[in-house]
Amino acid sequence: MLTLVALQGKILYIYQIYNIMFNYPVSEGIDMTRSATRTAPINLRALDSQRSLIDRAASVLGKNRSDFMLEIACREAENVLLDQRLFSLNEADFDAFMTALDAPIKDNPALRNLMAHKAPWE
Repeated sequence: MLTLVALQGKILYIYQIYNIMFNYPVSEGIDMTRSATRTAPINLRALDSQRSLIDRAASVLGKNRSDFMLEIACREAENVLLDQRLFSLNEADFDAFMTALDAPIKDNPALRNLMAHKAPWE
């Protein structure tokens, strides 16, 4: 995930503060479908054409339907949460958030290299 936030003159990776804000780990680099035993059922009905489309896409990625649907649904759920413009935090979460913002930025050679190059459309 390369989502960046510019706030108070600092650039932060969203996943550094994601757990503080939502108490939920970002799935990047984690195979959420296999890291724990699944116990929470999710049931839904679909049209045959929708199921076929999902199955074809899952097959292209070498996944079964359940793994594919969970991965995509979790990714989109994270995107919805990250797209929020207003966050309501209790005092403890706000303090943790501000601590994360005030922490020194770690050197990121890849980001430094990216910023040193002109964008292809410029």
